[in-house]
Amino acid sequence: MRRLTLVLAVAAGVLAGCGSSKPKPMALESFKPTIAGREVWSARLDSVEFPLTVVVRDGKFRVAGSDGSVVVFDAQSGQELSRAKVAAKLAAGVGSDGRFDAVVTVGNELVVLEGAREVWRQRLSSRVVTAPLVAGERVFVMGVDRVVHAFDVLDGRRLWKLQRPSDALTLSQAGIVVPFKDTLVVGQGPRLTGLDPLRGSVQWEVAMAAPRGTNEVERLADLLGPPLRLGDRICARSFQSAVACADVAKGTLLWSRNVGGTQPIGGNVTAIFGADGTDRVGAWRTDTGEVLWSNEKMLYRGLSAPLAVGPSVVFGDAEGYVHFLSAATGEAQLRLPTDGSPVVAAPVLSGTTMLVVTRKGGLHAFRPN
Repeated sequence: MRRLTLVLAVAAGVLAGCGSSKPKPMALESFKPTIAGREVWSARLDSVEFPLTVVVRDGKFRVAGSDGSVVVFDAQSGQELSRAKVAAKLAAGVGSDGRFDAVVTVGNELVVLEGAREVWRQRLSSRVVTAPLVAGERVFVMGVDRVVHAFDVLDGRRLWKLQRPSDALTLSQAGIVVPFKDTLVVGQGPRLTGLDPLRGSVQWEVAMAAPRGTNEVERLADLLGPPLRLGDRICARSFQSAVACADVAKGTLLWSRNVGGTQPIGGNVTAIFGADGTDRVGAWRTDTGEVLWSNEKMLYRGLSAPLAVGPSVVFGDAEGYVHFLSAATGEAQLRLPTDGSPVVAAPVLSGTTMLVVTRKGGLHAFRPN
């Protein structure tokens, strides 16, 4: 009998227990800011009800809204440079090489745009929540079933499809589809896999975590995207299981630390940062995985994936606050508000401008004073 693949839609904290009440967010502490920053521009899209990827390229931010809008902003001034509209609600996006933009609709259609013009669309066989990757005149897209597809960016021809035996249960949360030199790197379960982008053949594979638990839900350990790329190193969180780093030039695991969590990580050449399932923030040495510090002052606040920038690591939370912590100690440095709705993705940086996007579609750009 053929085994059916099931898809589990998981939000942060959903595995804490069926029927249990969600813990109350910890009250925000009072502190004296030690750094200064301010909002320099803002804009608004339709709501963002999907796992958003913001593309930062050539001093521009590309952002998509749930209503099908794909908008490009000048990072410095906030000026709207272009706007396109897909005639459908979106489930994933946006991917871009600067010329072509790619999104996926809730009807499982991959749509490629050039400026405001729709170039082509292709129906996919499964639901998609991971933003497509546009690179090397190809569009790569991965479904929640972890099947990877490659299309010609110019005409939409299907070039190849990789379908491998998968776990009975997969995670309906954004995964990993990123380039590394001449390799396409994807996450399939807890495995980081290097593919030949021309043929779709497997070149190497690294197990980033060892799933644990007594049932399939507890053993869910899909890699969460976007990952952190540091030279030849890619680091990522395995859902509720581990934080790990791999040398993707050699296809080898560098280290893996058992630590739960449901959001991607961030970091730099010195430290990796992330929040666990209770929103306890942790920092680990990038080279060894050794614990550097932890911060338990924002428990259950619904923290986003982080951005490491200069001496700070920045998280958004479910009330729209942007928290700046010391990258060296984890102590609070600055707190800035947005529109009161959840921050939906890791903050992103272009030059000195940091962009935060909220569930209500608010775009808030900050800059140090």
